[in-house]
Amino acid sequence: MPEDTNHHGNIFGGRVLALIDKASAIAAMRHCHAPVVTASIDRVDFLAGAREGSILILEAMLHAAFHTSMEVGVVVHAEDPLSGARHLTCRALVTLVAVDGSRRPMAVPTLTARTDEEAARAKEAAQRRERRRTHP
Repeated sequence: MPEDTNHHGNIFGGRVLALIDKASAIAAMRHCHAPVVTASIDRVDFLAGAREGSILILEAMLHAAFHTSMEVGVVVHAEDPLSGARHLTCRALVTLVAVDGSRRPMAVPTLTARTDEEAARAKEAAQRRERRRTHP
């Protein structure tokens, strides 16, 4: 919508980040069936702009589940509503923590990789987690 765009007619990056935060939270909550809070956004790559009037399509996928935290990858595509043409606009990695009724971290279910691709994503997520822990 016009209020979401800058003077170039592209959506504000902050608006995209808010949508990424929501999409990642939904993916994490679907996994752990509990409220979640965002702990960090490790990486955001804005690859191309999304023009006013585009439809944003966000796909969030759980990469790994640790003791209380989960890493979710989000990709954002922009679609022209008239032609249906899509292009990748943004990618992000978000870490979320499940919380109980007292807003304390709580354990989350394990995530079992069913394919080699899922196993590779989980391994890479564990490596990023270790880097975060050793290099704050």
